[in-house]
Parts: sequence; C-alpha cells; structure tokens
Amino acid sequence: MNEKIDKTDRLILTHLQKDASISAEQLAARVNLSRNACWRRVKQMEASNIIKRRVTLVNAEAVGLELTAFVLVRTSEHDSKWLEKFAAAVRELPEIVGAHRMSGDLDYILRVRLANVKAYDTFYKRLIKRVPLSDISASFVMDDIKDTTEIPL
Repeated sequence: MNEKIDKTDRLILTHLQKDASISAEQLAARVNLSRNACWRRVKQMEASNIIKRRVTLVNAEAVGLELTAFVLVRTSEHDSKWLEKFAAAVRELPEIVGAHRMSGDLDYILRVRLANVKAYDTFYKRLIKRVPLSDISASFVMDDIKDTTEIPL
C-alpha cells in the first residue's frame, strides 16, 4: 500500500477513473470534502505523478478499429541496439496501444488495434521490416469480456 495516499485520495482516484471530466464540485461532494481541499489533493496527486494524465477514451469500433490483436514476440537478440530499434518501432507504430517486456517464454507482448485482418497483415509487414524478430504470432480478440483502464484501489 502506498503511504503517500490515504483512503480519501483512493476514493478521489476511484471517481476520477470512472469519469475524469467530473467537476471539482461534484467530486468534492462525492468524497465529502470542500471543493478547495479536494482540488488540492487532485493537484498534489498530479504533481507526484500518482495521476499521470487525463485522457478521453475513444470507442475503437466506432472509429473503424474493430480488431484487437495480441502479438507475441520472441527475439534472439538481447543487446541494447536491438532494444533501441524495437522500442523506437513500438513508439512510432500507432497501431500498438500497449507493449510489455515479459518473463518466461515470451520476450514481448503487444496489444494492437486495427480495422481488420488485412490491416494486421500490413502492420505485421511494417513491423518486421523495422526490426528483426525470431518469432512472431498473433491472437485476435473474439469478444471483450472485460476491458478497462481502471486499476483496483
């Protein structure tokens, strides 16, 4: 448990994770604080990077990105030059919405949003052109049972 934040901060974060556009007055009322006290806590959590940023969550399907793929990556290269090249590709390919270095059999897993399987094939070709990979495979999401940005507090 992070000692920097208390029960009230956690409650503030819970409400902000559900709706970051909530007004300071509404948020303060929900956590039983004055508007100023609540606002100070939010600003303090922003300054200490507990709140990283506030964003708008876009419905990917509504903008034509109906396919989510989890791309499993293995590499035989583990030097810093390869990693720099791979990290640059990950940052520059906008279809990649999540990238993680893994323990175990996999080296990396990528979460990719695309229009369809044909778009995945185009993405795949762009990725392997940019960085050498030993093995790459993808699994396509059939149904989102749970997909959230909220972390448990």
